[in-house]
Amino acid sequence: MKAKIHMITGGQRSGKSVFAERLALSLSPTPYYLATSKKWDKEYAERVGLHQQRRTSNWITIEEEIDIQQHQFKNKVVLMDCVTLWLTNIFDLCNYDKEKTLSKALAIWNELILQECTLIVVTNEIGLGGISMHKGSRQFTDIHGLLNQRIAEMAKEVTFIVSGLPLKVKG
Repeated sequence: MKAKIHMITGGQRSGKSVFAERLALSLSPTPYYLATSKKWDKEYAERVGLHQQRRTSNWITIEEEIDIQQHQFKNKVVLMDCVTLWLTNIFDLCNYDKEKTLSKALAIWNELILQECTLIVVTNEIGLGGISMHKGSRQFTDIHGLLNQRIAEMAKEVTFIVSGLPLKVKG
């Protein structure tokens, strides 16, 4: 692993992305924004639009739903937003197979972090609530939790965002 990883985690609409964007801009005048989201429907496209509106022209945006490792980020500051949406795309691609999804995600992740870069990774903590009654949702939560653990283990820093406030967990 060559990437210097800062993981930013928290709940939905907790302020993770805003915190991550500020951090990236403090480290580089021209950071990369690695956007992993599909635009599932009109409402979701509007959510993505809010993120896009916040970014000034000095951001270099790459939209990549799955193959994040194929882009070259040597000596760059990269904000990946977010692991949850990226993993959702892989889960869908793998026909909701838990083992295939985790295997594919880890293979891609392990290739990405071979690059010498500063990698700010936004992810959700989706396992903080109740247990879903739907098998697929439970499996996704399990996969996501395992991947988050792996990323946190590798990260030099981990920040948990709650109600817009950062709490340093590691680093």
